[in-house]
Amino acid sequence: MELTHIKYFLEVARTEHVTKSAQTLCIVQPALTHALHKLEDELGVKLFQSSGRNIKLTEAGNYFYKKVKPLYEDIEALPARLRAKSDTQTVTVSLKVLAASSFVTNAVVQFKKQAPDLRFYLVQREESTLYDICIQTFANYHEPEKKNPDEETFVCSENIYLAVPNTAEFKKRDSISLHELGDTNFIGLYGSKQLHTICEDYCNRIGFKSHVVFESDNALAVKDAIASGLGVGFWPEFSWGKINNRKIKLLKITDAEFKRDIVITLVKIKQDNSRTEAFFKFLVSMLKKASK
Repeated sequence: MELTHIKYFLEVARTEHVTKSAQTLCIVQPALTHALHKLEDELGVKLFQSSGRNIKLTEAGNYFYKKVKPLYEDIEALPARLRAKSDTQTVTVSLKVLAASSFVTNAVVQFKKQAPDLRFYLVQREESTLYDICIQTFANYHEPEKKNPDEETFVCSENIYLAVPNTAEFKKRDSISLHELGDTNFIGLYGSKQLHTICEDYCNRIGFKSHVVFESDNALAVKDAIASGLGVGFWPEFSWGKINNRKIKLLKITDAEFKRDIVITLVKIKQDNSRTEAFFKFLVSMLKKASK
């Protein structure tokens, strides 16, 4: 199999559209179609099937996609990895950030003040396998029975509160049951955000369905929407930063223990991990300080 054909396959699998993929790849459509057919001939299976104007992966195509995507990403990242290893003056720290992105960004900014030559590469894709440090979250994290000797993990917990407008309705409250809210408008995160999934699972457990009127993948936008009185929303205790806005207050949720675990994993894959470990320790220290 040619690496170029793998690249073409992954792009078409992503868009489910040959014409759009050809434009993205800067090749003519017949050449792309020919490359896909050649790949199918080499594998001996059909990878795509027609679905209206689009095409969809077959069962075999979906299996091949899941297997080959991380391998292709590893190969694509090799040049950068090799350059990073051979560069004795600077270091690149790859961050996979699936939670507390504002907190991590602030930590990067602060750390850069003492290490201005340090470079950071940040990804927010669940499927990415190339990183030095991963930040993610779970409702209840359980350490694996067999620990990887090349990994170091730090775990801390934070409560999830309900952020509400600081109006007469809530001004004298310090806690609330979600079932009191009825058709109250909710502001929230959307997409594959892990916090979104955790909060949704908690709500399902207590039989509560939120009336969502505004969603964003940006924590600051959620905060601004709540402050403006558009609705209420779930708010992590410290990883989104302290609420200094007088228009918002946090209420403890009484229906269940709404909380999440933030998990930071350091992967020791470099010949010299000293500066990556230094940032890991710095990030951990900031979280410990914020959680007090």
